Amino acid sequence: MAEQDVSQSRLYEWLTGDDDSRMCDDIPEDACHHEPRNFSRHLLAALGNKLADELSSARLVLPWLMGLIGAPVWMVGLLVPIRESGALLPQIFVAGFIRVKPQRKWIWVAGALIQALSALVLAVLALVAGGSLGGALVLATLVLLSLARGLSSIATKDVLGKTIAKGRRGTLMGWSGSIAGGATLVAGAILMLLGDRPGNLVVAGLLSIAAAGWLLNGMAAARIEEEPGAIKGGENGWDSIKLGLSLLKDDRTFLHFNLARALLLSSALALPYLALLGQNQSGTDLGGLGILIVVSGIAAMLASPLWGKRADHSSRGTMRDAAMGTAICCSLGASLVWLPGAWTQSIWPYAGVYALLVIVHHGVRLGRKTYLVDMASQDNRALYVALSNTLTGLLMLLVGGFIGALAQWFGSAILLLFLAGTALGAMLCAQQLPEVE
Repeated sequence: MAEQDVSQSRLYEWLTGDDDSRMCDDIPEDACHHEPRNFSRHLLAALGNKLADELSSARLVLPWLMGLIGAPVWMVGLLVPIRESGALLPQIFVAGFIRVKPQRKWIWVAGALIQALSALVLAVLALVAGGSLGGALVLATLVLLSLARGLSSIATKDVLGKTIAKGRRGTLMGWSGSIAGGATLVAGAILMLLGDRPGNLVVAGLLSIAAAGWLLNGMAAARIEEEPGAIKGGENGWDSIKLGLSLLKDDRTFLHFNLARALLLSSALALPYLALLGQNQSGTDLGGLGILIVVSGIAAMLASPLWGKRADHSSRGTMRDAAMGTAICCSLGASLVWLPGAWTQSIWPYAGVYALLVIVHHGVRLGRKTYLVDMASQDNRALYVALSNTLTGLLMLLVGGFIGALAQWFGSAILLLFLAGTALGAMLCAQQLPEVE
């Protein structure tokens, strides 16, 4: 055990660049003592979660699944809104429930296990389902998976704030994204080799690996050494909403942050439409899917640690820079449609822009996660996270439907230009936020 603690401390010091793990900010002294071990367990849990997210992606893998089973096209358009809003909308209602639990990691574990079960159901559907009924079952299973994801999300951030000190949280999330990017890179390379072979069995395999990832996430979370926290202030769902609305009125920084976060949805909404443009050029074989997964993995592996370090220095600046990058990527993606030459008829230029957009999307995610965790205190962090996520989930449903209508009327290229303008608004809004590090 002593040798294991020494190795974990060395890994911790190497990953954080901090040779004095005793210096902690914003967490109790006992939690500081456990931080090197907890850092490793957070890293392992995040690896499982991020790998599972990539291999069950509503932006890439699940659309391929719906195509393979012959589901109606309109159902495909519901995948991303359900995945995102289902994970975010209910969080304000469970914040009070989580608040009265002295240890929140068990909520995290329960959410991970439900996600693993949902992924296994999706794997079975890939093998046996078909048509409208199969598509409806996929959507229903995705609802359950998304609700469990929301349960884990709020508990994860609360446990992170209790066990990892301020100034190291962005670094942790950055390294976890890099490691998971390497794992998804391997999966994408295998898909490229498979090419146009029958895809039902392969997609079922990807979803089974995703289930294993969430099992790893739950097991690692269960081993985190979490000190019991305060349990006062638990509210029911409606009381939490009232309290949350009063926070939006009284805390101008929190209100401003949520406005910036809403505008930053442009990066998440642009990814599936950029992939759709590329898919229209290359067809629906597994080779094209593999290329997009590979470039996504490479982008995450290279970008996440850099964004993590940047977020610990200035999460506000990270959000601003990522928003600017989103505007550039959306404009580049749209321009490919109108450029002459046979090279624009290949998946590769779209994959290149997709990789760049994945890079800046990781900056969006790391910047706003780090800002939210650092802005809140131990007493109100769960409520802040839940309220912010619920508002974002509601906006995702509303804006997702509007965005889908724009794409139907004007095409994906025009939509990407619209999202580029939205990202510029996010850049200006993030620039006005105060520093919280």
